[in-house]
Amino acid sequence: MELLVFGIFFIVYAVMRLQNVEMFNQSQLTLNKELGAANTLLLITSSYFVVRAVHAIRQGNVNSCIHWIYAALLGGLGFLILKSVEYYDKFSAGINLSSNTFYMFYLSLTMFHFLHVILGMIILFAVAVKAKRGAYSTQNHIGVETGASYWHMVDLVWIILFPLVYIIR
Repeated sequence: MELLVFGIFFIVYAVMRLQNVEMFNQSQLTLNKELGAANTLLLITSSYFVVRAVHAIRQGNVNSCIHWIYAALLGGLGFLILKSVEYYDKFSAGINLSSNTFYMFYLSLTMFHFLHVILGMIILFAVAVKAKRGAYSTQNHIGVETGASYWHMVDLVWIILFPLVYIIR
């Protein structure tokens, strides 16, 4: 369902971009591509850490699983901090949802994603707590895999969102 919502959002963005190419291009130039790229790196790295956590629990190494999840959470936290810096810059410049169509999409898409990062972090934290309590093992690790799948979905959405909004002209 989440991917469907993002997919519809992306399609509507693309259609509106085609109708307002110059305004979208000009507004896009105000985005901080370096922070966007850093956030991409943070999420991809964080997804790698989640892969390591799944591998660790499959091997029966609960402590390693927990450590990898905490590392993934740090990546998520880094993403939230950098994205907050971007939002602060935009809001300080007087940019908001009603500034123009591009900024409406930029803020809506990235804030919707931001909320999904928070939810993903809550899920991963819950998985780490359950792992610490002994809920997962080599035979029973579906919860770790489910949390990892959600985190990968969040990462995938950003991998599409970043070039769509920050790069493609």
